[in-house]
Amino acid sequence: MIILPIRQILLLFLGVLTLYGCEGLLVTDTQSLLAPTFTRSEILGLVAGFGTTFAALPDLISMVRRRSSTGMNPKMAAIMGAFQILWIWYGLLIGSRPVVLWNLIAVVTNSIVVGAYRHYSRRERERSATTAG
Repeated sequence: MIILPIRQILLLFLGVLTLYGCEGLLVTDTQSLLAPTFTRSEILGLVAGFGTTFAALPDLISMVRRRSSTGMNPKMAAIMGAFQILWIWYGLLIGSRPVVLWNLIAVVTNSIVVGAYRHYSRRERERSATTAG
């Protein structure tokens, strides 16, 4: 049984996606994303997107308050951030401002979570090396 690493699967998926109908993947109507009028469905999308976008904030806040990466798993934030980039692309394709806006914010939030995890775990490793040595 052959088990492919996640990177290879992701590259294979993105390669197939790119080769499958590249013409349909172009963003055609960027002007509508900047139009000042919102429809009811866009307002609903903005409200609904708020909750899912900020789902990672409680973990980030508790990690910063504790100044520790204990109990955190950065893989979830990294995976969510990677797929939210695809959601941004999708939002551009369908011309949906709520999808683009909330997923941009979510990518930034998840990047901060991963960065904070790396920062605090590095500090914890340095502290444990100092006390052990």
